[in-house]
Amino acid sequence: MKHTGTQRLETERLILRRYEKRDAAAMYRNWASDDEVTKYLMWPTHSGLEISQSVMDDWVNQYSDEKTYHWAICVKEYGDEPIGDIGVVDRKEDIAMVHIGYCIGREWWNQGITSEALRAVMDYLFDVVGVNRIESRHDPRNPNSGKVMQKCGMKYEGTLREADWNNQGICDACYYALVKSER
Repeated sequence: MKHTGTQRLETERLILRRYEKRDAAAMYRNWASDDEVTKYLMWPTHSGLEISQSVMDDWVNQYSDEKTYHWAICVKEYGDEPIGDIGVVDRKEDIAMVHIGYCIGREWWNQGITSEALRAVMDYLFDVVGVNRIESRHDPRNPNSGKVMQKCGMKYEGTLREADWNNQGICDACYYALVKSER
């Protein structure tokens, strides 16, 4: 892989950009403080803005590493305010694989925004970074996340029983992936 770091990406409706420290309040307000958004995630709902500020500081500092791929999802019609998050949460250099995670505020669910963001990130990772395999997973109790993966061309590979955990406890994990030759 040829690491290039988090670069600004643009789609018809979205701007995907690096986080800035000033984004903590939007993060807290738009998704991190909502128990429904974090229900199937691996980090707890933020109980106060100070938690979002601390997380944002860490995220911004990670951009010094060109192997960091982490975007704020902004809808153009709403301006520069982040309404969700998408990024590489794991990678294996030896097989040129990345694992993508994402979430978006409840107000923007079921509008195709997450699929549009995921598609742009996948294109960037395949075409610019040289990734060979992109994978993601979801709790089967959260089927909408799997629909996002399917809309982006990922293929269902199987469900690992009680192989993961999230804010609901130990859970199954439905895996999806796309390899470069299948595009």
